[in-house]
Amino acid sequence: MKQVLPGGIKRSDLKLCDGRTISYYDSKEVNRSATDQRKDEAQPGIGHLRLDPLVNEWVSVASHRQHRVFLPPKDLCPLCASTNEKLTEIPDNNYEVVVFGNRSPALTTPNSNWQLPEIIGIDTPNADAAGACEVICYTSDHGASFAKLPEKQIRTVLEAWKDRDNALSKLPFIKHIFPFENRGEEVGVTLSHPHGQIYAYSFLPPRIEKMLEAANAHLAKTGRVLLDDVIAREIKDSKRIISQNAEWIAYVPFAARYPFEIHLAPKRGVAGMSELDEAQSTAFPAIAKEILTRLDGVFGIEMAYIASWYQAPVKVGRESMRLHWQIVSVRRQPGKLKYLSGSESAMGAFIMDLEPEQSAQQLKDVKI
Repeated sequence: MKQVLPGGIKRSDLKLCDGRTISYYDSKEVNRSATDQRKDEAQPGIGHLRLDPLVNEWVSVASHRQHRVFLPPKDLCPLCASTNEKLTEIPDNNYEVVVFGNRSPALTTPNSNWQLPEIIGIDTPNADAAGACEVICYTSDHGASFAKLPEKQIRTVLEAWKDRDNALSKLPFIKHIFPFENRGEEVGVTLSHPHGQIYAYSFLPPRIEKMLEAANAHLAKTGRVLLDDVIAREIKDSKRIISQNAEWIAYVPFAARYPFEIHLAPKRGVAGMSELDEAQSTAFPAIAKEILTRLDGVFGIEMAYIASWYQAPVKVGRESMRLHWQIVSVRRQPGKLKYLSGSESAMGAFIMDLEPEQSAQQLKDVKI
């Protein structure tokens, strides 16, 4: 099946040997018909959710993930395209961008009558770990990175994100969708091929619950959207702005938690990724490439980072929360990382050794 998406991107859907769907996203006309030649292997069973009653937070228990692939060499990478000598997760011998279900998912499709249990304290029952975990490969080039992609290919990645956000939001058991990327062994990456992931939760993650509470309170008090006011303050202060164009603004936040932290937001706010229009989508690749290039340029080395898309939940907060991209790096100097202290890990109370204005200036000083 082939479908044409905004920007002229073509999506082709095929099946892997174990029944998972693989979707190819191409900016030009390509025939996608390669079949998965591997032996059919059963998908792992579903994990379960347990409630931590001390904070009323759900924890996903997925013991089958213990045996997933860990930092394989390039010639054994499961995210490269397949060859005659090596069969991988991608059956074709080339690709631009692909998305498929994670082979070892923490969250997966439940039975048809699944419901999240009501929280009743210590006696709250466990539940199947409902949701979805998908892998998005940005390029077939094993040695590349998001920052090194051509702008045209970044647009393809964006359209894949938007398409999956739209599709996953239609599943009845999904409450929140989270596209993200971990880059670098310093942040726990287990596959070095340029890729990200998309988690679709059947509950609201704690961070989103807290952001939703703040956004709703601000809207109720002022009648305005919180992120709109945050951006207005950044524009007024100006000294933390890294870059901007007609549709997007990139800045180091006023209360950054990490030595290098960049937020990128649409100037015309939207609740979710699939709501980005053509003007916003067209303007995204250049500024996304620029800010990640600036991050790598601070010390002249590839920076380990976590890049997280925050957006409104699927069914609530659409009027108060807005989409934005948060990129945080744990590197504070060429040979030094920021490790979370007891205050940060145990209490969630962060301590910044570098003023956000200082890191903003370092990012702005990078010559592109």
